[in-house]
Amino acid sequence: MALENIEHKFADNDGVKIHYVTAGDGPLIVFVHGFPDFWYSWRHQMEGLKDDYRVVALDTRGYNKSDKPEKQEDYDMSLLVGDVAAVIRAENQESAIIVGHDWGGLISWQFAMTHPEMISKLIIVNLPHPKGLSRELANNEEQQANSQYARNFQKPNSHEQLDAKRLARIVAKDEETETRYLEALGRSSLNGMMNYYRQNYPKAPYREQTEGIPNVTVPVLQFHGLNDTALHHHGLNETWEWIDKDYTLVTIPGVGHWAHHEAADLVTDTMKWWLAMRP
Repeated sequence: MALENIEHKFADNDGVKIHYVTAGDGPLIVFVHGFPDFWYSWRHQMEGLKDDYRVVALDTRGYNKSDKPEKQEDYDMSLLVGDVAAVIRAENQESAIIVGHDWGGLISWQFAMTHPEMISKLIIVNLPHPKGLSRELANNEEQQANSQYARNFQKPNSHEQLDAKRLARIVAKDEETETRYLEALGRSSLNGMMNYYRQNYPKAPYREQTEGIPNVTVPVLQFHGLNDTALHHHGLNETWEWIDKDYTLVTIPGVGHWAHHEAADLVTDTMKWWLAMRP
């Protein structure tokens, strides 16, 4: 996406500044990235949708140009959800279409559950519903093994084992993209990234969450790259039981955790079709 086509802005959530970029005009779409990432993760989808929508992608707190609180509790899920709400309000809108990947996916699921009046449609990339994830962590040995990285990240000194260059190479597959990621992640807080896991990721011994999680009340489109080695696709089972509106699931063989990068055209074109069918 041509950087001259976007505008950089900031929203305020109780004194924490959240950086975001905007392009296009029309109904508001807010994109929320995961780990280790920043707003640029959504470049393909923003380019594909900006002619018909007001596309917004934020840096979640701790990342790139957003503020980087130091305390673990400053990364509580309620605050991460509040950051998305702050961006919607900063755009002078009452609601938006929300799109999330990885941690951004969990934030987006939670946003739909806790702020149903501020969301019209939900799109998720490679993050099972919280009930599905908790069920697999409690019962699926493969998911338990796959989540070893998260248990490592929950350790107090985990940020000391990371560096921006190693993280950039997880996401970037060419030199130009790696340069962008290296710059953005170099500005980010490694400790803040780990606080997402320390504060919000389920801790062993795992227990299945069945109570206190309301159903999602808006239409949902979900993508899942079946080669995801962090989040087992069995977590998708029964998702339709937790959504009161229509649910569209697109599984993508041969694609991993970053489906919106690895199958960018498929993801973008499907988003455009699905959104057009639900004006």
